[in-house]
Amino acid sequence: MTDLDQLTQSLARNLKRWRGERGFTLDALAARAGVSRGMIIQIEQARTNPSVGTTVKLADALGVSITTLLDYEQGAQVRLVPANQAVRLWSTEAGSSNTLLVGTEARGPVELWSWHLMPGDSSASDPHPEGTVELLHVTSGELTLVVDDEAHVVPAGTSATFEAHVPHVYRNDGSVPADVTMAVSVPPVRREGGI
Repeated sequence: MTDLDQLTQSLARNLKRWRGERGFTLDALAARAGVSRGMIIQIEQARTNPSVGTTVKLADALGVSITTLLDYEQGAQVRLVPANQAVRLWSTEAGSSNTLLVGTEARGPVELWSWHLMPGDSSASDPHPEGTVELLHVTSGELTLVVDDEAHVVPAGTSATFEAHVPHVYRNDGSVPADVTMAVSVPPVRREGGI
């Protein structure tokens, strides 16, 4: 079984599990996530590999981290994630990429990311659920962070935080690669019926 096959199977199993745990019907999850019912069925049957955007929407709608949807090893008190098990979710031909390093479900999902952006590359993100906060630290190069259409230059050695319920973009307008470590905290989702 290839890594992609294992990821597809894990996503199928975990999506079904979390949808059931939250008490969401296919239609309810589709409406919450803005993803078609048919796509959710295909994912749960391991017949497709959804885009990063679709995976993020489903994780946000379920109130879990992307790590939780993609993990095939869960439950240890201490969980070490070797570099070769970190999940690369986005990359460009120019060499930019982001990597989900680790995540947790404690008091709502928390994720730790590593980003590598080549000069001229950018990655746009849809708004996350209300209450989502992102924290980032630029370790090298310079990041242009665009939050709700307002650009902020974040040089190496500088950190930033923002509420991520608005559109946002990570962009490298510089001439050298930018490396960024980012944490995302998503508020817990209430079960259907207010539980």
